[in-house]
Amino acid sequence: MSESSTSADHPDEAEISVASTEIGKLQDALNSVLFDQEELIDLVLTGILAKGHILLEGLPGLGKTELVKGLSSALDLPFSRVQFTPDLLPGDITGNPILEEKDGRRDFVFRPGPIFASLVLADEINRASPKTQSALLEAMQERRVTVLGDSHELPAPFFVLATQNPVDLEGTYPLPEAQLDRFLFKLTVTRNEVSTLERIIDGRAAGQEPDLAAVMDGECLEKLIALARRIYLPPVVSNYIARIVDATHPTQSAAAEGVKFGASPRAAIGLAAACRARALLHGRQNASFEDAAALANAVLGHRVILDFSARATGKTTADVVQAILDATPEQDLNAPAVLKESEAS
Repeated sequence: MSESSTSADHPDEAEISVASTEIGKLQDALNSVLFDQEELIDLVLTGILAKGHILLEGLPGLGKTELVKGLSSALDLPFSRVQFTPDLLPGDITGNPILEEKDGRRDFVFRPGPIFASLVLADEINRASPKTQSALLEAMQERRVTVLGDSHELPAPFFVLATQNPVDLEGTYPLPEAQLDRFLFKLTVTRNEVSTLERIIDGRAAGQEPDLAAVMDGECLEKLIALARRIYLPPVVSNYIARIVDATHPTQSAAAEGVKFGASPRAAIGLAAACRARALLHGRQNASFEDAAALANAVLGHRVILDFSARATGKTTADVVQAILDATPEQDLNAPAVLKESEAS
């Protein structure tokens, strides 16, 4: 029996209430770091609760790095920052074997790199070469690294939160498709409104960072992640997710016109996990159609590859995902109904 089709061991209202209180503390902490970006912060926390890696894209100076640093402070997790530059080498991330002498013998001893932290900030990831970017592939998928044939487990929990500048800026390298597929979400950080800029000017003299205290430890976070996995995913929502992902392939849907490559099964797995996490974030016991629709672009937008003709006309992957959502009914008429977000509590 599939996980989505069994009602056993789903969280009760008391567990959801306790989790909502803990999550609310994280939301408040991050809202004090990045002003008036509640939707972005909720998406970041959804990705964390789904145990996924997150890619933040935006122009320099919009607060991408500060958001990740604030998250590390609020979660009180082992944190490391890797500044990606064109001369960065893979071993600078994963670590290197060092020749050491002991008791008259010389042996290679592995020295862990900055990837060995629970929360890794890959800052300006698209300023490093594709070879260096690819050093993260095994770590992000398998949560381990292999050096000279020896595998080394990474700490748990383990997250990569990467920032990147738009690819049309000088000195950037587009991330390989395989690298993009390892990120659960790709989120865009937008510029601030005038009222937000006023708050920043008044509250951040000389660019001073906020003093953020820890509101949660790694053990509490692991419990929330485990709770999110127990959120009920109704079969009809699971089917809806599968149909959305399938429709990203041009042979399966007219809405995918201009798409060269659609999303992988990893995207379907990730969207399902994110739906559960979003339901928990909103204090609900079950995932809904609204969760899938709200998260579709964050999960699928960076995994859909457009052909040249579509890009030449100005079409974006967000346009394709929205067209797919518009063309995909929530459920068949004969399928059992599922509670919508407005009806669920």
